[in-house]
Amino acid sequence: MKPDQNTQSVILHARQDSILSTHSVLRNTYFLLSLTLLFSAGVAAYTMAINASSPGIIITLVGFFGLSFLVSALRNSAWGIAAAFVFTGFLGYTIGPLLNMYISAFSNGSQIVMTALGATGFIFLSLSAYVLTTRKDFSYMGGFLFAAIMVAFFAGLAGLFFNMPMLQIVISGAFALLSSGLILYQTSQIIHGGETNYIMATISIYVSLFNLFTSLLQLLGAFGGNRD
Repeated sequence: MKPDQNTQSVILHARQDSILSTHSVLRNTYFLLSLTLLFSAGVAAYTMAINASSPGIIITLVGFFGLSFLVSALRNSAWGIAAAFVFTGFLGYTIGPLLNMYISAFSNGSQIVMTALGATGFIFLSLSAYVLTTRKDFSYMGGFLFAAIMVAFFAGLAGLFFNMPMLQIVISGAFALLSSGLILYQTSQIIHGGETNYIMATISIYVSLFNLFTSLLQLLGAFGGNRD
């Protein structure tokens, strides 16, 4: 039995509304992501200019998870946008001392930083374009990526606290791959309606870019850094 004309009209309108909603989330996500990246870069440049000291692993972790919770709690209000800028600004602050360390520790430190930045941008644009063009659904990767990131995170802490440089390099490689997978997954979630909150989508992609950039920094420094 074929649906009547009214039913077909309702279905068509529902599909159109869904498509418009998806486009709105995608557009708002990329707009907010652009602003937060610029803000974060500005904060990082400021901390580099004043030669700020690193906040340390404990403050970094507390700030990261605390501000992540704040963004999530405020995601459905205008305050969520402000919280997103605080969160990304904090991470920008933490990366400034790291960049100064690379620039001062390696004779080609500036080249390492720019290469990592360029590679991060290229990977992000390539993966996003692939998902948006093919519209493939990568939602099946969610469970694996979450579990793998938890394992890599705790392994990375172990390598840091027990001073195991080789393990840290392996973890950086794993994080680079997992962050790339997350970009595929998160973009797919947006275009297929799995993520409808552009603030949370922005933060998720930003964290993936942050982890990808810092992982590439460590890999480039380990394999291509020239000590002064």
